[in-house]
Amino acid sequence: MTVGRFQVMALLQAARAHSLGLPLDAAYSWGLNRAIFIAAAKRGFKSGSGSGGGTASPPKTGVYHLGDDMAFKDPKSRTLRFTFGGKVQTVEEFESRVKSRFGKAFPGAWDEALNYVKTFDKETLLSAEGFFRDVYRPRRDELAEKWTEASEK
Repeated sequence: MTVGRFQVMALLQAARAHSLGLPLDAAYSWGLNRAIFIAAAKRGFKSGSGSGGGTASPPKTGVYHLGDDMAFKDPKSRTLRFTFGGKVQTVEEFESRVKSRFGKAFPGAWDEALNYVKTFDKETLLSAEGFFRDVYRPRRDELAEKWTEASEK
């Protein structure tokens, strides 16, 4: 299967969140949430299927801040989960939309993502713009290609 920019963003965002202290399940939810958010922003927050988006208006939930980045918390979840467009980003959805694309290569890709984000200072990781500009954008295509090749072995 192909690992695309969406999966790269989700994985790097999850690694970012986990390295900044979120438990693994919450980090997976964060990573998927931010990937969906970026995809929706790219489309101009237009209604669409497949991304879990559909609205840019905030739900009636609390806000969670990871540095200057933020996402809406699911008020119904007993653990920290994030929501976008009226849909909760669950671990199961992360596994379906992200992890499954890596196949058996996921553990290695996860370790690589964690090690990669840890090379950046905390200030960069706490900045939504800094993360996108310095962490994600420079290596997104290289990682997508590398992880796609690894997933096909």
